[in-house]
Order: sequence, then structure tokens, then C-alpha cells
Amino acid sequence: MKITSFNPLIITRDAESAIKVFEELGFERRHTKEGIGETNVTDVRMKNQNGFYVDVAEGDGEYTMIRMNVDDFDETIEFLLARGFRKPRHERASKTVDTGSSKYTMLVSPSGYIMAISEHFH
Repeated sequence: MKITSFNPLIITRDAESAIKVFEELGFERRHTKEGIGETNVTDVRMKNQNGFYVDVAEGDGEYTMIRMNVDDFDETIEFLLARGFRKPRHERASKTVDTGSSKYTMLVSPSGYIMAISEHFH
């Protein structure tokens, strides 16, 4: 398993306001992915001049999690589950979503922080 990126992911009811704050901090929009999952979420990936990333997505709640992109989704999920991570209790959040170019799911650590695991297909 190789981690290919690791950064904060902010899910918020007001993504545009959050994006504006990060733009004022020097982050630029790098990539926008639309139509994710059952609720057609839009995720905006941002990067600053020092190479730091943040993802901001519009959602039905306010969550901050760690986004970890990996080269082997199944191996990563197996690794984390073996260390006490679990699927979220909310049915929609516990699903694995395949967008055609990537797949992702969320896992919750034993102490409660949320990981958004994804693999992009090349």
C-alpha cells in the first residue's frame, strides 16, 4: 500500500464560503469533481504555492476528516479494519462509492477521527 496524497477534507453546507477563505489564504482551485455518490456531491481540490492541499465539498453536515488517496484501496481498507477502524454508522456514509475514475469510502478510527480513503484509477 502506498499513500499518494494525504490532506484535510472539509464537508460543509456552505462550500463556497469555505473555498473563498482558502483562496484568501493562497490556495487555488486545482480540480473539481461533480456528481459524486447518491447526493451528487461536488468536491473542489485546492493547492497552495507550498504544495499543501485541502479538499472542500458541499454536504448535508459539517465534518472535517483526513483524505488519504492510496494505490491499493482494498489493501488499505483491510489494513485499517484490522487496526480497529470501522464503517460509519450512517448507512449512506458507510458505502463505497465508485465514480468510474475513482472509488472511496469513509472509516472511523477507534478514537473517533474520520478517514476518507480513495483510489484513483489511471
